[in-house]
Amino acid sequence: MILERITSPNDLRGLDDAQLATLAEEIREVIIGSVTTHGGHLGSNLGVVELTLAIHRVFESPRDIILWDTGHQCYPHKIVTGRAEGFEHLRQADGLSGYPSRSESDHDWIEDSHASTVLSWAYGLATAQAAKGETDRRIVAIIGDGAMTGGMAFEGLNNLGHAGRDVIVILNDNGRSYAPTISKLGESLVKIRNNPVYMRRQARLEKLLAEIPVVGSLAERGLDATKAAIREMWEPTAFFEALGVRYAGPFDGHDIAAVEAALTNALAMPGGPQVIHVMTQKGRGYAPAENDPIKRLHDTSTSKPGSYTAAFTEALIAEGEARPELVAITAAMPDSTGLLEFSNHFPGRMLDVGIAEQHAVTAAAGMARGGLRPVFAVYSTFLTRAFDQVNLDVGLHGEPVVFCLDRAGITGDDGPSHHGVLDMVLLSKVPGMTIFAPSSYQEVGQMLHDALDITDGPSAIRWAKTDARHVGPDEVGSGLNARRLRAGTDLCIISVGKMLDAAEAAAEALAAEGLSVSLWDARVVKPLDLNMLTAAAEHPFVLTVEDGLREGGVGAAVADAVAELTVGRSQPRVRVLGIPTQYIAHGKPAAILAELGLDSTGIAESARSLCASGRNVTA
Repeated sequence: MILERITSPNDLRGLDDAQLATLAEEIREVIIGSVTTHGGHLGSNLGVVELTLAIHRVFESPRDIILWDTGHQCYPHKIVTGRAEGFEHLRQADGLSGYPSRSESDHDWIEDSHASTVLSWAYGLATAQAAKGETDRRIVAIIGDGAMTGGMAFEGLNNLGHAGRDVIVILNDNGRSYAPTISKLGESLVKIRNNPVYMRRQARLEKLLAEIPVVGSLAERGLDATKAAIREMWEPTAFFEALGVRYAGPFDGHDIAAVEAALTNALAMPGGPQVIHVMTQKGRGYAPAENDPIKRLHDTSTSKPGSYTAAFTEALIAEGEARPELVAITAAMPDSTGLLEFSNHFPGRMLDVGIAEQHAVTAAAGMARGGLRPVFAVYSTFLTRAFDQVNLDVGLHGEPVVFCLDRAGITGDDGPSHHGVLDMVLLSKVPGMTIFAPSSYQEVGQMLHDALDITDGPSAIRWAKTDARHVGPDEVGSGLNARRLRAGTDLCIISVGKMLDAAEAAAEALAAEGLSVSLWDARVVKPLDLNMLTAAAEHPFVLTVEDGLREGGVGAAVADAVAELTVGRSQPRVRVLGIPTQYIAHGKPAAILAELGLDSTGIAESARSLCASGRNVTA
């Protein structure tokens, strides 16, 4: 295998066209084998194999700074930078991350796993290089797979053009963002404009025209107008060049020689930002991905029967039938958040705004103000990108937007950027926000119904990626009420969301040891149920369990409330269990929770320690 001889990008430069084609297929085999075994992003990586080879043949990583956005399309990059063997343990605990990782390699400059940020990174790095007078390295920012739909990308592009920073932007157009068309004449113009000799001659011509006495400025404007007319007719350049960014393309992103030529020419023309537009096929080389019309097997995640996401899909369709004003919003993830079936049932009532969470939230506020009932389905970690809009556009205006947060809590294989541990801390600080945390499949539907009945402010429902427990009708709460599962006198355990399974098992173990235990499913974490708090305050010990950040989270609010309720008398000793304020690596959710003491064994041990302690504990 050729791949066995590739230990660094330098090994790519001696390969001929046939060897490169073979290597591309070998790389695809590694990616397909690894992702189908361990999960991860498939289609987006299969589409950038040739592009990655061309990039690493032209630029000298890590001296040249290569930045990927979104980072989930970095698998070929990892393979050609010496990490091919690590794909046996991709996204496994202590194995390779599914995103760029500075701890893995000097070739990974940023850990860019949230989309649309790379142009801002590039602008910042280029600004730093200019300030220090560094001229011996180039900055290459690859953006694509929908990332150009994010507003932050355009903010970065605008600053790059305005400042004239020397950055090469590769726009990877795989049909999920930009898809301009071009004619045969346009193809010829592309080749001319990407030729540094032509560009130098053009600059000299413009200089000569400007120096012609009397009519020089008129002649220069005439040349500019002619060029602009040709561009408008044949090339999609106007947008980029209006921002001060030189555009070339599109090029066939699977033609290594063509991409190399384009990048080599860009390398020969420093002095300002350039966009090299390449067209790639998402999922290329793998028939199941090529034939997937929805997402080209972007990843291997699905909405599994019996999951919280499946419960949401079922509930949303039911509410859509009863409420014609209901609309669903997604930020480029209609499949993963369970909205596709809703879209099929109600054409035109599912709105995909692209990777633009901030816009999605404020647009939802406008929809609500206009009389619709918007439901924004989004991963917990992605909603935190739009917290300002949640707080000031939705919260301040009291708009009844419903936020449905998938992948809340510890999510596992995607690592620190994808654990949804901030939502309860942040959203609980928004005045007027109601927050639901379902502990079962059946609770999701009840909570969505109750959230849609709230018309004087926003609400949020957050659930985990893991399978949901299934319960009977008598085990489903309603409204803003907590639900007590067992009564006791020694210890009160208050559980949030999916943690109920582990809390219930811990309570049973403790009861078997002779401890009298009360157990509550909080259900609604803002506002907290006064009946639950009052009952908890009657116990000498209170233990709270959540899969969000411990500091400033639900348990902290419980501790404060119980303290207020018991002013002037003996106060319960309270211990708060939750996620520590630290970045947590990828691994299986159950293993991570166990390591953090948030499985049934850890909860029971914390309870024993609390009850054996003679001091007030809130740690």
